Amino acid sequence: MLTRLSIRDIVLIDALDLDLADGLTTLTGETGAGKSILLDAFMLALGGRGDASLVRAGEAQGQVAAVFELCADHPAHLAARELGLDTQSELVLRRVQNADGRSRAFVNDQPVSAQGLRAIGRELVEIHCQHDERAMVDPAAHRALVDAHGGLLREVEALRGLHAARNAAKRALEEEEARVAKARAEADYLRHAHQELAELAPEEGEEESLAARRLAMQRAEKVAADLRDALEVFSGDHSAVASLAQAVRRLERRSATAPELLEPPLKLLGQALDALALAEQALEAALEQANSDPRELEKVEERLFALRAAARKHQARVAELPAVARNIAQALAALDASEVRLTELARLAKDSKAAYDTAAHALSQARRKAAKALDAEVDAELKPLKLGGAQFHTSIASDPDNGGPEGIDRIEFWVQTNPGSRPGPLTKVASGGELARFLLALRVVLADRGSAPTLVFDEIDTGVGGAVADAIGERLSRLARRVQVLAVTHAPQVAAKAQQHLRIAKAPANRNEERLATRVTALAASERREEIARMLAGATVTDEARAAAARLLKGTR
Repeated sequence: MLTRLSIRDIVLIDALDLDLADGLTTLTGETGAGKSILLDAFMLALGGRGDASLVRAGEAQGQVAAVFELCADHPAHLAARELGLDTQSELVLRRVQNADGRSRAFVNDQPVSAQGLRAIGRELVEIHCQHDERAMVDPAAHRALVDAHGGLLREVEALRGLHAARNAAKRALEEEEARVAKARAEADYLRHAHQELAELAPEEGEEESLAARRLAMQRAEKVAADLRDALEVFSGDHSAVASLAQAVRRLERRSATAPELLEPPLKLLGQALDALALAEQALEAALEQANSDPRELEKVEERLFALRAAARKHQARVAELPAVARNIAQALAALDASEVRLTELARLAKDSKAAYDTAAHALSQARRKAAKALDAEVDAELKPLKLGGAQFHTSIASDPDNGGPEGIDRIEFWVQTNPGSRPGPLTKVASGGELARFLLALRVVLADRGSAPTLVFDEIDTGVGGAVADAIGERLSRLARRVQVLAVTHAPQVAAKAQQHLRIAKAPANRNEERLATRVTALAASERREEIARMLAGATVTDEARAAAARLLKGTR
């Protein structure tokens, strides 16, 4: 509940500190005393639109602070925490409005945007007046009120989860369908490419090995002729080796006659012949190696060409072809697996939709039942408010094909103001005074269900007679048993019902200043009688008015 409201330098208010109680608090005063200014200042603290014109003339800035005492799990704390704010049981909303038009907002002295302040304020206070359409014109608000009245908030929360699951399953199915469709379009190409690469069977490092082998074969082919020429020296008709061998044999036959002369050269010549024999063998081996099959070189070149052509086709390097082959194989395997997954996702999407549809239809039926009870309870409140010929109706239009997080229902409050008249939306059919009374009846029925902890009613009794005003006051009093109610009123019957009575008046700001300032006074019992007598009699308060005021006050005890 709202426990304190402090205002500094807002229009006619220079300094004001109000301590507020639970139950029903009425604010009374003559027209122009500053009741609307008080509400404008309060709305500024709740995140309302700031304006430089709100700052008291001659001042650099104005300020409003509203203090609320709340339970630890109140939605306002959750809204604050979602904005990254630390909160305790006490919540202080403060707004500073500068004369240059700029404004700053704070929650428990922590800076926050005006939008964030407004989000928290919505959880704390509802302000209703004859021309107020915020709380009652939005069908989304109507739906929430019906859900609160029917005790369906858990079902709505569960349906939100089913809606999220349904949408997630639908998105997963659509994404998989798109991926599978793309894969199917490429399947023929993938299978052909897979077959080609399987037949080609590229191996890791194969290109480098083939290139090195081809280069070696090309080089060997160039030296083969020189090797053959060198071998001719050993095996031709004019072979130096044969001539040398003959010379050795002749010397060997003479070695016995002159051993001391021939043995040294014979020994060296024998070594030379052995070396030449080894050289001949090496030349033969080299020539045999150089004389590789030309078809083998052709095969090597063909293999290289095939590998490089495949690499160009797949826009990869030859070394990457084994990986390309594996990726294509995996893509084909994934396509087969996707068909299975697609079937599973389709089943999940169907099941999640069925679960949502079942819960949404059950919630819709529960809403219709709750709406019927709500209509009956509101209608029962209308007759004392002099709306006996009117009827309240909760219109529910269901669209199973376009369900949202809160279900398939569009809910809107309709009224029929007179028998035989055409029913229509509440804010379009009811006049200002009727709208206020319909709103009050609805709020009394809902009481603390779907309601902020503090309700403000601004002159909803304007233009009504004494009996209706008394009925309004009685309902505000009933409502105040469950939530805090602040009522700006001109009706003495309403003011008499209050547990706290505040009088708003204008007075000089101080003795030395002609400017007026708005003052708010908490009235004692005798002062209440005089104020209610003034409301009854007007400018001149008579003893009869005082006696009537006393009777009103006595009747409310």
